[in-house]
Amino acid sequence: MNPLLEIAEVSVGQHYYWELGGYELHGQVLITSWVVLAIIATLSLLGNRDLKPTPDGFQNFTELVTEFIRDLAKTQIGEEDYLKWVPFLGTIFLFIFVSNWSGALLPYRLIEIPNGELAAPTNDINTTVALALLTSISYFYAGISKKGLGYFSRYVEPAAFLLPINVLEDFTKPLSLSFRLFGNILADELVVGVLVALVPLIIPIPIMLLGVFTSAIQALVFATLAGAYIGEALADHH
Repeated sequence: MNPLLEIAEVSVGQHYYWELGGYELHGQVLITSWVVLAIIATLSLLGNRDLKPTPDGFQNFTELVTEFIRDLAKTQIGEEDYLKWVPFLGTIFLFIFVSNWSGALLPYRLIEIPNGELAAPTNDINTTVALALLTSISYFYAGISKKGLGYFSRYVEPAAFLLPINVLEDFTKPLSLSFRLFGNILADELVVGVLVALVPLIIPIPIMLLGVFTSAIQALVFATLAGAYIGEALADHH
């Protein structure tokens, strides 16, 4: 048995599987991901369907979010290259942010499915690994598109004997991104679930509010690190 396949089969809790072309898909993750994408699309349409030179109403909110993401990209990537990466960082940030908040605020567990239970998409390791791999592909693309094959010279800087460490660093980046996000969201939902089962409803409310706050922080941390990795790949090394 391939050890990589064994790792890929690691799962937490029960899952609702869909059969597609001989493959098993985590159905509940796709359902909640579509919910998240629908929320983002709806808010975007509401805020941008009637754009005005002087924003008001919901347009103020969407422009505030856009400016926040632009500032984040400019800080992490640099003024020269940041604009082309705003859509990527914005997509990553909004998907994780809305996913985390949907898990904290929407009563997913009240919806019955044939097996398992609904939860935030980021509560599944497959989702967080996919987001981390997208980030890795993005910073490799950023470095190679700007520097060509000369990008790989960074692995022997500042000294050739650091090659194994520099290569290992690129393997650990997606691991740390994915497990940090997955672990925090899973732990938060488990703590709230246990408290709701053991004590009256009023007691877990402060923990739920704290979970809403930490969920937003996790989205910010992921997007900030993604921007930092892309900025590092684009930076000139001497």
